[in-house]
Amino acid sequence: MKKQKVKKYKPGKLKRRENLMGYVFVLPWLIGILGLVLYPLIQSFNFSLNNIRMIPGKRVMQFIGIDNYTRIFLKDPTFILDLKSYITETIIAVPVIVAFALIIAMLLNGKIRGRGFFRMIFFLPVIIASGPVMTQLVDQDAATIPMLNLTMIQQMLNQYLPGFLAEGISSIFSNMITLLWYSGVQILIFLAALQKIDTSLYEAAKIDGGSGWECFWKITLPTIKPMLLLNAVYTVISLSNNDQNSLITLIYTTMLSATGGYGYASAMAWCYSIIVTVIVAAFALIIMGRKDVYERRAKKYRREVKKQERLARKIRKRGLRNEQRNAKKAA
Repeated sequence: MKKQKVKKYKPGKLKRRENLMGYVFVLPWLIGILGLVLYPLIQSFNFSLNNIRMIPGKRVMQFIGIDNYTRIFLKDPTFILDLKSYITETIIAVPVIVAFALIIAMLLNGKIRGRGFFRMIFFLPVIIASGPVMTQLVDQDAATIPMLNLTMIQQMLNQYLPGFLAEGISSIFSNMITLLWYSGVQILIFLAALQKIDTSLYEAAKIDGGSGWECFWKITLPTIKPMLLLNAVYTVISLSNNDQNSLITLIYTTMLSATGGYGYASAMAWCYSIIVTVIVAAFALIIMGRKDVYERRAKKYRREVKKQERLARKIRKRGLRNEQRNAKKAA
């Protein structure tokens, strides 16, 4: 028996034109990635492996290998201490900001008067409190809650928690207003995700006797899980690049100092970038690592269907072989 050839259909003229337009729209982004991201990354990594001296009209580079990296971890305690503080504060601050943004978004999604006004109020700090404005507010102690006794809180934390953890939590309390100011974009993203959820799901759950708490854990949270990951990643990047980050200031001052230079500052920046990537990967693993019960059942069902299809194909092939044998014997 001859096997039937499967005809391969080429895309039509309209389809090819649509594909071409897609490439045209993506092309500026690709050019930006290659010219403004990839090339600077390669150049900074090259800088990190060299000792760079700036002389009038010229840049002198001396290859020293990984000496800048060993100097960071063996001879520079300031960077290591600031890095530990950054990791602790970020791991604590990201859940606080994301949880606060989710709570406010759920409140703003309800049927209340003046929703547009309140949405504007919560998003306004993203526009106003940035750059030099944020620096001035922090310098004037506008980022702290006046009613909190920070000294007493810090003493209690030092009494019951390890030093690095107590320092990170006390830093969160001392910059609580600043952290809440950073939640405007996250609120907007959560609000858009909540408005996309089909209301019939909540109606069906309430008919079956589901409470608001059960609806949140069974419907709302699984539905907006991708936005949860997006907000966590956005918050990590936002905290890592803001003007109040001591590591950013340290890298900048090291780059312009006589004892540091461009090479040593580039090595610092690469170590910092790797730590930020690890933190983002950790949050992604925590949020998206565990699949929903129904998703696991659906995946198991799909595996069973594929298994049955493979078994059916084997049976058909075996039947064809038997028919061919019988035909040969009859001939």
